[in-house]
Amino acid sequence: MLGKLTIDALPFYSWVAMGGAVVTVLGGLAVAATIMRLGVRYTWSEWLTTVDHKRIGIMYIMLALVMLLRGFADAIMMRAQQAVAFNSDGYLPPDHFDQIFSSHGTIMIFFMAMPFLSGLMNLVVPQQIGARDVAFPFMNSVSLWLSAAGAGLVLISLVIGTFSTAGWTGYPPYSGLEYSPDVGVDYWIWAVLIAGVGSTLTGINFIVTILKRRAPGMTLMRMPLFTWTAFCTSVLMTFAFPALTVACALLALDRTFGMHFFTNTGGGNPMNYINLFWMWGHPEVYILILPAFGIFSEVVATFSRKRLFGYASLVLATASIAILSFTVWLHHFFTMGAGANVNAVFGIATMVIAVPTGVKVFDWLFTMFRGRIEFHPSMLWTLGFIVSFVIGGMTGVLLALPPADYLMHNSVFLVAHFHNMIIPGVLFGYFAGYMYWFPKAFGFKLNEQWGKRSFWCWVIGFYLAFMPLYVLGFMGMPRRMEHYNAPEWQPYLIVAMLGVCIILLGIVCMIVQIMVSIRQRNKALDLTGDPWNGRTLEWLTSSPAAPYNFAVLPEVCDRDAFHDMKVHGIAYRRPARYEDIEMPKSTAAGVLLGAFAFLLGFAMIWHIWWLAIASALAAAATLIARGCNDDTEYVLPASEVQRIEDGRYEVMASIVRAGATEGEPVAARKPSLERAT
Repeated sequence: MLGKLTIDALPFYSWVAMGGAVVTVLGGLAVAATIMRLGVRYTWSEWLTTVDHKRIGIMYIMLALVMLLRGFADAIMMRAQQAVAFNSDGYLPPDHFDQIFSSHGTIMIFFMAMPFLSGLMNLVVPQQIGARDVAFPFMNSVSLWLSAAGAGLVLISLVIGTFSTAGWTGYPPYSGLEYSPDVGVDYWIWAVLIAGVGSTLTGINFIVTILKRRAPGMTLMRMPLFTWTAFCTSVLMTFAFPALTVACALLALDRTFGMHFFTNTGGGNPMNYINLFWMWGHPEVYILILPAFGIFSEVVATFSRKRLFGYASLVLATASIAILSFTVWLHHFFTMGAGANVNAVFGIATMVIAVPTGVKVFDWLFTMFRGRIEFHPSMLWTLGFIVSFVIGGMTGVLLALPPADYLMHNSVFLVAHFHNMIIPGVLFGYFAGYMYWFPKAFGFKLNEQWGKRSFWCWVIGFYLAFMPLYVLGFMGMPRRMEHYNAPEWQPYLIVAMLGVCIILLGIVCMIVQIMVSIRQRNKALDLTGDPWNGRTLEWLTSSPAAPYNFAVLPEVCDRDAFHDMKVHGIAYRRPARYEDIEMPKSTAAGVLLGAFAFLLGFAMIWHIWWLAIASALAAAATLIARGCNDDTEYVLPASEVQRIEDGRYEVMASIVRAGATEGEPVAARKPSLERAT
């Protein structure tokens, strides 16, 4: 009846695992309590079943922040273990340590970074291109809930069963039944498989949205840089994620049905898996980092009060990185015998891809040159990125040399390099975007002082946590070690632990920032929709934007469309009349498909065949029912649109009447506001 699921699946094997399970259960209860407090009907109708891209974006980001806490808990446990494990076993059993480093990488890449970038794209891109919604609102909802289903499988592995010990890459033969007979690898496979399908759908959705939904006059070379990076990222997601899906599906067939795609003894080849994985894996690095590059471009231009320097070169560099990212995957296994000529080709390609990234850095620096820089937290995250990322890039060029990679590929030097790229290059970018666009999502600004404190804790903690690992790599310390007997390593590992603790303070500061900002939100309201004197179209909408984003689609005449409108005094010009707007209806099909995908994954993990069949049939029935439903849209009448817009313009008129000239953003907009009112 329950397949392999027994009472032994509960985490009684370790007090640490039991503690993690208790925290996970309490977290789930806290979410349930929050839903009860908000109201089940309200949460269901306004959030869980919504197809509004803005609310979907917010839920993506909430998922990412929750998983950031979960993944960081793994990081601090690993560093604590290594700091105390000199000539001792430390406090983590080896098997549990292996689970932790596997779940840390899996969570941070698949269930923190990917939802974060999808959330920012959902929140911003349709507004930046002057669209009312994404091309496929229902598909957008399905993407969100498939990602949430994958994250749910990772979280439940803390409570029922164990997680993979084969690393976040799941290499055979470690991930085969011979070396991993428990369900940990199955949790990894199905979580990644389900979330990967959601990411592929997101890529398709945003390619179509950006190509077909742009406002009149917005040519490709007038698109904001964040939209360009989102477009290139979507292309990469669409073409790269199927490779991961195939690799995971074949590995699942090996484990579940005794096939031999990746088992040497049965005629398979583990190298096929590794090639498929990294054909996704290296484009994935740029899937994560390109949207951050777009955020830095928007932030630098806005807070330098200047037009972005070298727009065309930035677009070309972005496209070049997207193309070249498919030509470098083999540098992840230089040591696996591909041959000197093949290694040389991929080593050269790896060095070449650094060139367009360098172009971007110089363009950002020239944008700041002689600008009137405002050190908003988003700008601080950008400056911290530039300095730190250049260091990581130089170590990457070093590892692009096959002889050097032979020496350091399995050392903590590689761990330091990877984190040196991902934390400043990805996470700092997403934090910059989170603080930059927060008013657009919620209608009030985040507290800047706590944002700056968080930034400094993250930067200082990052250098303390990862610079010692470069030294340890040169000293020969392998990665993934849970104990060691080299006394010269321990001081560096203690410093690294101290760095992780300072990063923890940075996370605490971000939590405090949210709490303080909510409590003081009435003092930090964004009444005009443009708190930073922005340059792109998302700042033309109200904060938060109306369900339809734009009552009348804007006419774009310049690369910095909103800035151009403000200069010519037409930013807030009201139309002669409003028209009815067709909007997509909310639907429960997305969240139901996510729930059925979760049940299907859980059933396949534990070999509960009746549940797997029932879940698959229920998912198919839900899709068929949705496909047969023609009543998927409603009409928002012009009178309702006018009522919403009248309320917004009345607020802006009150700003003008009050003579609000506090701060540059309002002062810069005042002529346009006066014309509008």
